Amino acid sequence: MAFRYECGSGEDAYETVNPANPQEKIGCHAVMGSDELGAVIEQANVAQREWARVPGLERSQRLNAFIDAVEERADDLATAGTLEQGKLLRESKGEALKSCAEGRFSVGESARMGAMAIASGRAGYSSQILRRPRGVIFCISPWNFPVSTPIRKICWALAFGIVAVVMKPSQFTPAANFLLAGISKEFFPDDLIQVAMVSGRTASEAVSKGDVQGVGLTGSVPTGKLVFAAAAQNLIPAQLEPGGKNGAILNDTHDLEEAIIQIMGAAIMTSGQRCTATSRVLVREDLVAETKDILTAMANAMKLGPGLEADSGLGPLCNLPHWKDVRATTERAISEGARPLPGGSAPNRPEDDDYHRPTILGDAQHDSIAGQEEIFGHVLSVLEYDTFDQATEMLNGTEFGLTSALFSNRNDLIQRFLAESQNGMIHVNHGTVPDDNIPVGGIKSSGVGTYSVGPTALNFCTSEHSAHVAW
Repeated sequence: MAFRYECGSGEDAYETVNPANPQEKIGCHAVMGSDELGAVIEQANVAQREWARVPGLERSQRLNAFIDAVEERADDLATAGTLEQGKLLRESKGEALKSCAEGRFSVGESARMGAMAIASGRAGYSSQILRRPRGVIFCISPWNFPVSTPIRKICWALAFGIVAVVMKPSQFTPAANFLLAGISKEFFPDDLIQVAMVSGRTASEAVSKGDVQGVGLTGSVPTGKLVFAAAAQNLIPAQLEPGGKNGAILNDTHDLEEAIIQIMGAAIMTSGQRCTATSRVLVREDLVAETKDILTAMANAMKLGPGLEADSGLGPLCNLPHWKDVRATTERAISEGARPLPGGSAPNRPEDDDYHRPTILGDAQHDSIAGQEEIFGHVLSVLEYDTFDQATEMLNGTEFGLTSALFSNRNDLIQRFLAESQNGMIHVNHGTVPDDNIPVGGIKSSGVGTYSVGPTALNFCTSEHSAHVAW
């Protein structure tokens, strides 16, 4: 397929493999040095100035045509994502199509640009707030969502007249980035969207000293701190989406099984390798026994298998180092007293260690690894509580603040949850999938800067200017 190609002999390169069959090589991608990346950024600045001169409505039309083309290639993008990342093909296809739906919202927003007239404080003056495109944005993508992360940066940036993209993909899942860059050439100036396969050190140098006007990252908290520090050296805005230890409160519901289906879906999608995955379920004590029974039965029924096989219910973890980390963290949680529930795990595929059993941890304590650390796999901790005050205290009692959920029929508790949940995204009586037109982001260690997606995304893509005109 188009994303399979070989590097020349002797080159410094990242090689990608299929996590469902690590012996299968997918691609080989040459690694850029600092000078090459500098040239890419210089080319991007030239292309940005050309793109900024295109009238806004024409930008919208061309961006819409680009999204049409991405939709037409959704199957290719999904196959590339599954072959390198491991997730189920239907999840990869859903990722591509949802990304396009989010992009279409940005097309509509681009006609407005966020400018507004404002009342003047002086006679004979008019006042307004203007927004201008920032310039080149450096985008650092994770390996878990190789389509949606770059699409979010591309669409919002191009809608407002900037170049979002020099894209640094993960070394594990770069193919989708190259496909997107190839599709873009039909609609945009040369060099407006570029892929830069670089090391973390080279990327950090570019963010801290390069001619870029912003950096966006989706990744881990430690990496986010490094990127934030680099951005501070260059005094450029950062849009950071680090991790989460997301909790769902299960308090009262007329359909317990349906609520647990929602929670389990949020826990195991992408094999739990989502920053928005539910990794803690806080259960009122009188519902604990039945909740554990339903969770373990669901986990035990899942079929592990390659993401390209239609009957697979759970794919492998993305890469062997991550698999080892998930297993080690889970074992540490168990050593602290968390108990893997009997029957709550499907067997590993005997021929491959890249598969990890879905694990339900009972007897988890709030102050333990199971209650505090992001395991980033399909490992769900069950914590018990007596009062709603205790549940809220546990929900908010981590360094993270990304997403949360409450399952309840009581309006008083729903209103308390909306007011008290210390998370950027708050869900009531459903899982953690956001709408296509609503901001995505977190607080505390889960987010810095403007959220991605939604009408407020323009605050990252543009700079703000106050204008006063005397007549």
